[in-house]
Amino acid sequence: MRLTKRSNLAMRILMYCAVNEERTVTKAEIAAGCNSSENHIGQVVNSLARIGYLKTMRGRGGGLRLNLPKEDIRVGTVMRIMEADVAVTECFAANTNACPLLPHCRLRGGIETAVDAFYEQLDRLTVKDLVVDNVGLSKVLSVSMAAE
Repeated sequence: MRLTKRSNLAMRILMYCAVNEERTVTKAEIAAGCNSSENHIGQVVNSLARIGYLKTMRGRGGGLRLNLPKEDIRVGTVMRIMEADVAVTECFAANTNACPLLPHCRLRGGIETAVDAFYEQLDRLTVKDLVVDNVGLSKVLSVSMAAE
């Protein structure tokens, strides 16, 4: 299974905010710290804010922060939301499925079981699990703060 760049960025953004939870961070900082474009970061930030994971503040001194405690943000839930519009295979895409094997295919059930197990494993992780006592990650994601 391959996750989209959008899901990857969502987790990077949430981890960045969790590592820097004592302050408001900017999209530009996250883009630099996570090796991504500010435009891509902005799109994912908007999605994460809309679903309640981030709090955004406009204007001078604005930026973003986690809107929920890091221990309440489950990785599996984030991934399900971010990947909701992406079918794992053609037969899972209700509107565009053209697979002639579907009525007789046994593979689809196996894939569905595997995807469920994948998300169940990620449900065991929270953003807190990813960042607390992770000195290496803290060093990487706090670099932009030291440059200020």
